[in-house]
Amino acid sequence: MGLFETMQQRSTPVRAGVIGAGTFATMFLHQAARVPNLQVSAVVDLSEERARAALDTAGLTGARVATSVDAVLGADDVDVVVEATGSPVAGAAHALGAIEAGQHVVMVTVEADVLVGPVLAARAAERGVVYTMASGDQPSLICELVDWARTNGFGVVAAGKGTKYLPEYHRSTPETVWGHYGFTPGHAAASGLNPVMFNSFLDGTKSAIEMAAVANATGLLPPDDGLAFPPAGTDDLHRVCVPREAGGVLDRTGTVEVVSSLHRDGTPVERDLRWGVYVTLEAPSDYVAACFANYGLRTDPSGRYTAMYRPYHLIGLELAQSVCAAGARGLDSGRPRDWVADVVATAKRDLVPGDRLDGEGGSTVYGVVRPAAAARAGGFLPIGLAEGLTLRRAVAAGTPVSRDDVEPAAGTGVAHRLRAELEAR
Repeated sequence: MGLFETMQQRSTPVRAGVIGAGTFATMFLHQAARVPNLQVSAVVDLSEERARAALDTAGLTGARVATSVDAVLGADDVDVVVEATGSPVAGAAHALGAIEAGQHVVMVTVEADVLVGPVLAARAAERGVVYTMASGDQPSLICELVDWARTNGFGVVAAGKGTKYLPEYHRSTPETVWGHYGFTPGHAAASGLNPVMFNSFLDGTKSAIEMAAVANATGLLPPDDGLAFPPAGTDDLHRVCVPREAGGVLDRTGTVEVVSSLHRDGTPVERDLRWGVYVTLEAPSDYVAACFANYGLRTDPSGRYTAMYRPYHLIGLELAQSVCAAGARGLDSGRPRDWVADVVATAKRDLVPGDRLDGEGGSTVYGVVRPAAAARAGGFLPIGLAEGLTLRRAVAAGTPVSRDDVEPAAGTGVAHRLRAELEAR
């Protein structure tokens, strides 16, 4: 039975509470009213005006609006909590509060998932509730492709997404970001665009975070030295995102990688995958390789490597998939199984003692995905806890920031405790 039919036949609605009324959540609200037996009970945001505007533009009535998460966490009319604040520290606390209250959690805030997701998933399993990634966001859709491949007996060579990338973007700041997008600061301000968020997309941090989430959910390993961002379009995946010995760019099979929609000289890649996701596969036998050829799949010269992809993702417009799967069926849309990858804060420029780190999307550091074991052994600072810390010794541009490089933080909140638990496991 399909999920839509399951929702149609329910005698009671799946009741959702949303924390954070930004773009992702607003997109979800616009679709929620059109899904049978899906009810939005409450929307919480630091700005009550923003929460009301999100509901009004979606045409939803009857939902509570509040500025306190108490309106959602543990509420009798909320089965599924959608955490969409974008803050790793707040997101971790909200998710744990929902889990302890016996509510399912759809984690839109990928930053929180990468910071402490394996612990949250374990707590949810102990409590008998679902902790899940958000469908519509690229990590969940990548996990779906990986699951499809493995379920059908294919070896997964690589999985990932596309983005706009050039090496100089790692140095981008909120003050310089709009030039890379072709916007004027005035246009960006008039459109309500957040320079810190857009800078995270551009400087490689968001890509690192999303690939770490995929690695932790699937067991695929990240590259040892961070993502390479090779230029590749949809017609190139089968020959680029394969091991070096097969003519590709990968150091290993079974990895995550992000492909760029730009060549290194800034010219556009033909048929780019900037908005999509992909998986590259290896035929397990000569017979399967022959099937690839017989059914028109593009392959590398050996005929053994091919790719499947989805050209677009619809972000919050697809979020109901996760909310309904969790609330109606007790299923996730991808969740962390293990701590495979971490995202470490890396200096954008030469940093000196006294510099104050401004975290994801800022002007001091960007995130690089690394194997979790290496990040832990190196004592590297996770990007999710980098904001507001002060350097006590110099860090050269392009170098990971370690915990010893910063003044000791007095972090004792939920996120810090969960992170300590994760590192101790």
